[in-house]
Amino acid sequence: MGSSRVEREAPTPLDGGWGWVILMGCFVITGFSYAFPKAVSVYFKELMKDLGCGYSDTAWISSIILAMLYGSGPVSSIMVNKFGCRPVMLLGGLLASAGMISASFAQNIIQLYLTAGVLTGLGLALNFQPSLIMLGTYFDKRRPLANGLAAAGSPVFLSALSPLGQILVDKYGWRGGFLIMGGLLLNCCTCGAVMRPLLGKIKKVPAGVEADAQELKEMLPSKPGKENNAAKKSKKPQKKKLLDFSVLRDRSLVIYIICKFIVVLGLFVPTILLVNYAKDQGVPDRDAAFLLSIIGFIDIFARPTCGVIAGLGWVRPKMAYFFSIALIFNGLTDVCSAKNNTYMGMVIFCVFFGISYGMVGALQFEVLMGIVGTGSFSSALGLVLLFEAVGVLIGPPSAGRLVDIFKRYDLIFYMAGGELLLAGVFLAVASYCCMGKKKRKDSPNVEEPDVEEEVNHANHDSDNAHQAALKDEES
Repeated sequence: MGSSRVEREAPTPLDGGWGWVILMGCFVITGFSYAFPKAVSVYFKELMKDLGCGYSDTAWISSIILAMLYGSGPVSSIMVNKFGCRPVMLLGGLLASAGMISASFAQNIIQLYLTAGVLTGLGLALNFQPSLIMLGTYFDKRRPLANGLAAAGSPVFLSALSPLGQILVDKYGWRGGFLIMGGLLLNCCTCGAVMRPLLGKIKKVPAGVEADAQELKEMLPSKPGKENNAAKKSKKPQKKKLLDFSVLRDRSLVIYIICKFIVVLGLFVPTILLVNYAKDQGVPDRDAAFLLSIIGFIDIFARPTCGVIAGLGWVRPKMAYFFSIALIFNGLTDVCSAKNNTYMGMVIFCVFFGISYGMVGALQFEVLMGIVGTGSFSSALGLVLLFEAVGVLIGPPSAGRLVDIFKRYDLIFYMAGGELLLAGVFLAVASYCCMGKKKRKDSPNVEEPDVEEEVNHANHDSDNAHQAALKDEES
């Protein structure tokens, strides 16, 4: 009686089912990861009064959180490839919460950098990247829509955390607000618990089938050089790399990394310094905090809408150009709003910024998935975030330094807008040149025939020759 071997097929995305639960968890994680560094700016005025620091000093808190979120990407990739998404996310939720709780006892700005900045940022990083990996595993055809809905977590949480933070500051001070925020971050552990791995179906393979397949492969002729490669593969089983640096050989990925580095230099600057700017212009504290809620409310509708448009058949192959349009739109919004000093002008800026910012947020990871695919997404995302960490660590503190020196807020809008415009133009031009070369490279004049096709043609020619010989004998 023949024995059989149990195999598990490669998992296929569900595009639904438990994937919607994964999407909800990614929605919450994205909300905390992107909204929290901006919402914490509500506390900056109180921190400046209590700790005696300036704009650039407090801006470092948000920059360190974002830098850890991005810079810990390779560490997160290695941990995910070794332990899986769920354990890494549970650990990240605990670290993020512990960081904010510890920050509530800080006595100087350096302690805030280490607790609210480094520890909380590391915790958010260990949640953010695994959630995106799980989302890409569960969705394929509906992936642009899923990415857009998950990205909507950022504006939803921004519109909620900003007024909540102002209420907490008024009632409990910044220490009590940090303590309560630390408790809220424990919800990241709940999101990590629902990240169930997607497993393939189990099938039984009879032993004879595998032997026959191997025998048939040996009987077929092979191309020169393939036998040695096959022998090497059979002798040495491939090990899964914890961090695959070979993805950097892709020219499109290098272009994307350069573009995102320029983007993060200015993307977060307006939102981080907007509340302080409004307060310095005489806007009441509650109204100033509400400006971030306006951005978040507009962003809520912008991201899913952009995700639906990105999923259209004629848009998806040109995702890089669509992303560059979003970057240019965001840069023009910053530049055109540099001279706004009235509350109504700030509201109009928030509306347009929310639309353009939502487009950028909805498209950035879809573009990356389209470049490297889901198989290499973990390593590629970790490396992209590492390069972005440098940019995000420079951008907001540099803008705060400009305000401290020149006492002018319009400079930071010009700076941020110019960087976004540069990134958008660079991505469009570089993508056009790269895609043109790739098309010419992928369409050679002579194609090398397949082994099986050569065998079929040879058999067909021999049959024709045999039939011709028989006819000659009959005649």
